[in-house]
Amino acid sequence: MKLLVIALSGIGDALMFTPPLTLLKKQNSTLEIDALVMYKGVQDIYNRTGFFNQIYYFDFLNASKLSSLKFVLSLRKKYTHSINVYPSNRKEYNLIQFLIGAGSRGGVKYLRSDLSGLGFLNNLRILENDSLHNVQENVALISKMFNITSDTEFPLVFNLLDQDIDYSNRFFLEHQISDNELIVGFHPGCSTLKNHIMRRWEPDKFAALAKLLIEKNRAKVLVFGGPEETELKNQIVNLTDKKDIISVNTNNLAQTAAIIKKCSLFVTNDSSLMHVAASQSVKTYAIIGPTNKNYIHPWKTAYEVISLDLTCSPCFIYSPAPLQCGRSDIKYKCIKELSPEFVYSKLQIKN
Repeated sequence: MKLLVIALSGIGDALMFTPPLTLLKKQNSTLEIDALVMYKGVQDIYNRTGFFNQIYYFDFLNASKLSSLKFVLSLRKKYTHSINVYPSNRKEYNLIQFLIGAGSRGGVKYLRSDLSGLGFLNNLRILENDSLHNVQENVALISKMFNITSDTEFPLVFNLLDQDIDYSNRFFLEHQISDNELIVGFHPGCSTLKNHIMRRWEPDKFAALAKLLIEKNRAKVLVFGGPEETELKNQIVNLTDKKDIISVNTNNLAQTAAIIKKCSLFVTNDSSLMHVAASQSVKTYAIIGPTNKNYIHPWKTAYEVISLDLTCSPCFIYSPAPLQCGRSDIKYKCIKELSPEFVYSKLQIKN
């Protein structure tokens, strides 16, 4: 048997597929597993797991339709099994899996937009359950596909190399930060696709929270984000106007993970770095507005979800439709009315 893991939907989703891969390797050690990814960060994570024989990276977002089709067809009939990691509720992902042509094609039957997402192209499916975490959905799918015992006790897997740890040690030495200080990581970004930028807590509130942490707790605040979030990070540093806040710039996701690993706690939007922090067993405070907390809360680490718990939440569901707010008073109230003081009150900090 030969399995292709199709992990096209992003870094966090790919990370949340690592516990079922651990399960699969433990119960079916002879299975040959490859992966198909389209984000360098996912390739970075998967390269370090030791789970895969081969990892195919292809930039579907920027490639032409013709070159994408040629690449997909180059994988045709090479696999007995393939699986679209949950969530992958897009017709493009299901079409890619169908064209690759594995005999057993695993996917989730979504409660919403399943037909328009061409979910019927998958021939081995489980019904989506809104009460389950993404990891649990993936474990259930793997268990059904390979007839193995379900187990959701495994953590996320993002193994760091010595070179990653060395990089983080140099970073802390350069910025004169010692391990016995209160080190607070921030991730103020998140995906911007499908209007998901509206899930972000505002930069000025992150800056106000940083001031509280620096003034009340003498914290060192590290602001993380990808290359596309450089302006956002700098905005928060400038708004804070304190010497103890630093914008973190690294060369890859593993270096970022190594620095996050040394943080005392991590305050983040619903984002990929929330899951990276969880993979490094860092206490994580997740600021969550419209998303179903059951789906994406930090997995197998100490965490707290910070939310207003409005009656209209959650409104973000796994469908191809853009994020929208149906409120008539304050749009995205679930995020807009979360104050820095409220968030600070939730952080369990010992002076």
